[in-house]
Amino acid sequence: MTILSVIVLGLIYPFVMTGLAQVMFPHQANGSLVTVNGQVVGSSIVGQLWTKPQYFHGRPSAAGKNGYDPTSTGGTNYGPSSKKLIDSTRATIAALKKENPNATVPIPMDLVTSSGSGIDPDISPQAAYYQAPRVAQARKMDVKAVDDLIARNTKGRTFGFLGEPRVNVLQLNLALDAARP
Repeated sequence: MTILSVIVLGLIYPFVMTGLAQVMFPHQANGSLVTVNGQVVGSSIVGQLWTKPQYFHGRPSAAGKNGYDPTSTGGTNYGPSSKKLIDSTRATIAALKKENPNATVPIPMDLVTSSGSGIDPDISPQAAYYQAPRVAQARKMDVKAVDDLIARNTKGRTFGFLGEPRVNVLQLNLALDAARP
């Protein structure tokens, strides 16, 4: 029984599922890679670290030593009364205020808290609009033009009722590069 289980569940089943995924969903099965001019620039399902002022930044990441490490995903697992969480949140808020001095809306929660995976590729539309004045200034663009890009890159709820509206940070930054390199 053990040998049969190893063969069926350890070999046959994974090969069949991998084969079906390659045939039915090849883009997703191969990592949802995004290419620009034949060069892979990222994945639409894995967040990246963006630090330059002319780009939108994603959620804070606790994945790995420096964040956004897809081989070491996970959240901080700090409780609401954790001093480390409180100090980290205060530092993040201070950094966001310093980085975005012209923001006119309150700081959205997803720019302050890390996701459960630590590599979330999406932010809320509110998080994108919060960063719009900084991005517009760095790119010498009108804020309205940046807001329009955010609106065009906002995806609604899945099937109209699951989840929340979201903006893929990589796709938005690529749209920015296309609009104003």
